[in-house]
Order: sequence, then structure tokens, then C-alpha cells
Amino acid sequence: MTATVGAAGLRRMLRDGGEIALLDLREEGEFAKRHLLLASPLSLSRLECRIDDLVPRRATRIVLCDGDGEDGGPARRGARRLAGLGYGDVAVLDGGAEGWAAAGFELFSGVNVPSKAFGEFVEHDRGTPSISAEELHRRVAAGSDLVVLDSRPLDEFRAMSIPGAVNVPGAELVYRVAEVAPAPATLVVVNCAGRTRSIIGAQSLSNAGLDNPVMALANGTMGWHLAGLALDHGRSADAPAPSGDNLAQARARAARVAERFGVATIDRAGLEAWRAAGDERTVYVFDVRGPDAYRAGHLAGSRPAPGGQLVQATDAYMATRGGRVVLIDDDGVRAPMTASWLIQMGWREVAVLDGGIGDGPLQVSDHIPFVPGLAAAEATMLSPQDLAAMAGAPVVIDLATSADYRAGHIPGAWFAIRARLAAALDKLPSAGPF
Repeated sequence: MTATVGAAGLRRMLRDGGEIALLDLREEGEFAKRHLLLASPLSLSRLECRIDDLVPRRATRIVLCDGDGEDGGPARRGARRLAGLGYGDVAVLDGGAEGWAAAGFELFSGVNVPSKAFGEFVEHDRGTPSISAEELHRRVAAGSDLVVLDSRPLDEFRAMSIPGAVNVPGAELVYRVAEVAPAPATLVVVNCAGRTRSIIGAQSLSNAGLDNPVMALANGTMGWHLAGLALDHGRSADAPAPSGDNLAQARARAARVAERFGVATIDRAGLEAWRAAGDERTVYVFDVRGPDAYRAGHLAGSRPAPGGQLVQATDAYMATRGGRVVLIDDDGVRAPMTASWLIQMGWREVAVLDGGIGDGPLQVSDHIPFVPGLAAAEATMLSPQDLAAMAGAPVVIDLATSADYRAGHIPGAWFAIRARLAAALDKLPSAGPF
């Protein structure tokens, strides 16, 4: 029988200081409409694929929720599945999100809400300066001495960017800024898609003691677009990595930030001790460099989490509140800058690996999540060529996200949500093989 917990009980659990993972198992669109503030989105359709990354410790307290907590819903189905995968302390929120609201507690809309709310707090508390799209456009047209640094990952930058902007993802700002704004009089404007990464990025430069004037672009590229200004598409414009005096300066700035916010360091032996205690405490180990750097060589057991994105979407990277966090870079800048923000967000045990990736040994690969139960699964594999040549009108079912399906799919493929596949089968043709 699946254990349940009421809204008041969950509230106490979230405040008792112990490790807990609150997971909402609805699909992304449903989650975004109405959810608990501290819930991490993990759709039932992707439960096995992401659970080990999000909740690596099998004894972690886990509370699952969905819309109403009814039997047959995603939360109760997920609880049974997690029990089968070895998770031993799993409960379902009685009444789901609606039960939480009925108890008088608030629900929120959107995604990455904790990080976005934190960004608004930072702007209010620190007085982070901003500039409107119209004023920035006027200054650019007038030839003012300024640079626009886009703090989003490269794929977002390529999709749309402000003309003339340089791509410097969030954790890279203090690391690379001297390469693109060497003169202290140059105005540095940080932008993102909307607000949060602009604010955090601009405040990062201010916290680091940059001599330049720094501003966040109000409402980012969306604000630029809504102001009727043209955006570029398909551009690549990266800031170079620092060297010499610029690298030394970046390290000194990051060191001052680390001292100010109490960023701890941990050596290899300490990290291994934390890992050895992994049955008692959760340990997240993140490489905060960019994806290309991670792919070219990283420490075994570390996951890619570019620093700006980790701060922007903590709920998508680490679902266990109260877990330990170790951050890794190869320069002594990006990890401490990222750690300073996690500490300000309330993560209590955050440490930077002393010496970073150092001399290795390193793994050269992408991150491949561990999927519990996959090794024992049996499936008939088919090549694309064999599928194209197959007779008998095969029925192709695409279980990707709806956004990926719209972006491109095999001709004739049907879209289906994995968690609802049984119901979808009744609506599909039955003449050929699946």
C-alpha cells in the first residue's frame, strides 16, 4: 500500500532540515500551470530516465505529487515504480496540488520558479541597475562605448540574439569579461531571454568588483522583441577564454567573491569521503564548465551543469533539498562564482573541488544517465533503413516531447505520451506492426 502525507505534514517535512525530494510527476505543461513552489518537475513518462540524476540516494525521503493524488494518477503509479527500483521511503501527497491549495497553501505557475523568484529578490535587495531595450538601442545607434553579453547557453543564443551581442553564458561572465571589455569605461550590458539570468549575470560582475559600469537588460531578448527591434538568428559569437593577466584578474575577483560568501573548498580525499557516505547523504558533483569542455574531458562521476543554468534551474538539476553539492571547473573562477549563488539561495553544504579537474584522470564522453532497470529490459532493435524498407504498414509511435515531435519526426509517426501509452493504443491503427 502506498504511503500518503497530508499538506501540513509535507510542510513540516520541508522545514525540518532533513533531506527530502518533492517530485511532481505530471507532464511539463500541466506542471507549469499550477504546482508547489519547491517541487521538481519529473514527468512519469521520464521517471526512470532522470530519477538517478535527480535523486541518486535510494533512501532519500521522497514525496510525489500530481494534480489530485487519485489512485491511478501519475503520483501513485510513480510510487509503485520507484519502490520497484529500490527507493524505500516514498509517499504521495494526499490530494495532490489541489489538496495543498485546499489546505490554504499557495501554488505557482511557470517553470524554475524558485530561481526566478530569487532573481527578483536579488534585483530588489542589491539594486541591480537595468537598462531598457529602447535606451540600449539608442546608445548602440549613437556609437556608445558598450558591449552586450548574452548570458544564455549557445543553443539559445543561436536561436535568437540581439545584433552585436557576444555569447558569454552565466558562469563564464567573470571568467571572460576582460577579453571583451578591457577598458574600464565600457558599459557592460548583460541579457538573457527574459529577466533572471540578466539580473544574476549583472550582479555577478558587480559582486566580483568589475570596474566597468554594469547593467541588466530589462526583460532580455523578449523585451527587445516587444519593443519592435530586430533580432538576429543563427549567429555564433563567443568571447575568448582569458589568459595571462586577464585570467589572473578573473581568479582574484572570484576569490574575493568566494571569501565574501563563505565558499568552501574540498580536496579529492574529501570528495571521496563524501561519496563513500553516499548511502547516508546525497552528493551532487557538477562540472560547471560549458558542454564542449565537459565532453572533452571531465572527472568520473561528475555531471554537466553549466554554472549559469544550474543557478537558473536548480530544480531541474538537483531535486534533493539538503544534499551536498561539489562544483568543478578547470580555472578557479566558474565554480566559486556558481557556488556563491547556490549559497545565497540557501544550499547549506556547497564546496568547490580544490584544483578542479587537475591532472585527471579524465573521461572523454557525454553524460549518459544511469537508467535503473534498463540493463534487464528486452527490446527488438530496428535500424532506420530496416524501418524504411518494412512492409505491412508499420505504426511508428514517437515518445519524445511534443516540442521535439513538432520540430521533426519520422514521416507518418504518431505522437504519444509514454505515461498514457495504453490509452493511446486504442486510437492507433492496428493493421501493421508497432
